[in-house]
Amino acid sequence: MRQTILIVDDEPVQRRLLEAAVTRAGYNVLKATTGNEALELLAEHKDVVSVVILDLLMPGMSGMEVLRTLNQSSNPIPVIVQTAQGGIETVVNAMREGAFDFVVKPVAPERVIAAVEKAVKFNEIRKPVQRLGKAVKSGFTFDDIVSKDSAMVPVLSMGRKAAASNIPVLIEGESGVGKELIARAIHGSSARSGKPMITVNCGALPENLVESLLFGHEKGAFTGASEKHVGKFEEADGGTLFLDEVGELPLDLQVKLLRAIQEGEIDPVGAKRSIKVDVRLVSATNRSLLSEVKAGRFREDLYYRLNVLPMTIPPLRQRQNDIQPLVFHFVKKFAREENNKSISAIHPAAMKALAAYNWPGNIRELENAIFRAIVLCESEELGIHDFPQIVSQLPGFDVPETAVSDRLQSGLAIVDAPDMQTPQTAGFMIGTPVDPVPSRAPGSSEHGAAQVSPTGNYGMIQMITADSQIKPLEVIEGEAIRFAIDIYNGRMSEVARRLGIGRSTLYRKLKEHDLEEHIQQD
Repeated sequence: MRQTILIVDDEPVQRRLLEAAVTRAGYNVLKATTGNEALELLAEHKDVVSVVILDLLMPGMSGMEVLRTLNQSSNPIPVIVQTAQGGIETVVNAMREGAFDFVVKPVAPERVIAAVEKAVKFNEIRKPVQRLGKAVKSGFTFDDIVSKDSAMVPVLSMGRKAAASNIPVLIEGESGVGKELIARAIHGSSARSGKPMITVNCGALPENLVESLLFGHEKGAFTGASEKHVGKFEEADGGTLFLDEVGELPLDLQVKLLRAIQEGEIDPVGAKRSIKVDVRLVSATNRSLLSEVKAGRFREDLYYRLNVLPMTIPPLRQRQNDIQPLVFHFVKKFAREENNKSISAIHPAAMKALAAYNWPGNIRELENAIFRAIVLCESEELGIHDFPQIVSQLPGFDVPETAVSDRLQSGLAIVDAPDMQTPQTAGFMIGTPVDPVPSRAPGSSEHGAAQVSPTGNYGMIQMITADSQIKPLEVIEGEAIRFAIDIYNGRMSEVARRLGIGRSTLYRKLKEHDLEEHIQQD
């Protein structure tokens, strides 16, 4: 692709000479006679222009003003300035304003083309570096956090405000709720995102090496110190230091941590002088640090230094609306990572079971459950049988051991279970008992309400009456509709689609079976 050069000069003869030289060299040309016109062209062709040849002496907006404006943009273009006044002061001023190169009129075409070629090469080399810088800058932000629950709205709002400053943040919450994720979002959304974020798990540090790992040490500072070691504080200089489980720090180290925060400097073990560091501090704990302070296990002065902006992340059991989007996020993530892209859905029964679980391990436990299910799944849809560890802990759920043939002999029909095709897989269709469905069959009092399998198996409808007779089809139909409404949480569009009927037909049948109280807006 041919590069485009913008020539900015108010002298017609000079413009034509430059245009001829640049065109012969194989470049496309755009021309401007004033500074304002040049800026307008650049705004219109900002992704096309590779180099600007700029005259410094022009009426109206001077070339120096144009150069200053271009240099302040987020993606400056290499500028070759030219002028008839070639004094040292002019050259220095132009270079200070960001000029790439400088030529003095009259200039030989070869000199101009040589400067243009260098600027083009520089621009081509710089582009991937800029893309990398943008990738680092964007990093992980609050926009990447998967959450739809209202309980997380104040947390995310406070996190965004924290990212706009260097205020110390203390994140509290149970293990596995995503404290480190919030810390990463704060860093990625801050002005420090281009610098490193260093994570330290204070609970996992060997007690005799905590000081060395945090603050570093000099060669020969102690037995085994065969070389100089840079500590985590120094590694995070200019960026963010995330102290996870900060409540685990020994009391003697808490004193040194307090000094590092107050003075902005650290003392490596064995060093003769302190080292200045510029670190943004984010801490996290699954304990109540205030309780630790009252018990004498955490310094009160350090607590107030860390707890400038406290944030508490609610556990997953208090964020029911986050379960479904998190499930979909992890399914997509692990299906891609495990090269099992055929898995594209999760059965409503499985989703209902996951939503009913208490998740004591929070998001980390949910992530591991989805990972395990993806690895073990042998179909294109995650079913309830792919989560045995979860389902076995839910009250009212049972793992039936009987085969499909046994169920059919007892009058059970499998509803909405396409993956139950063999006795082996059928034995794991697990779920909560379905509430009885009031279905009225005129003149058939013995039919009464729909019954669920005596074993409480999810997805089973009793087809046999108390006197061992087959139920009328209209009764079974009413039970199936009620069951579908329960499965799909009253979403009538989905209920109609899954039952293979139109919405108008569904509403008509709801009236026929006296189920109108279950109608909800999608």
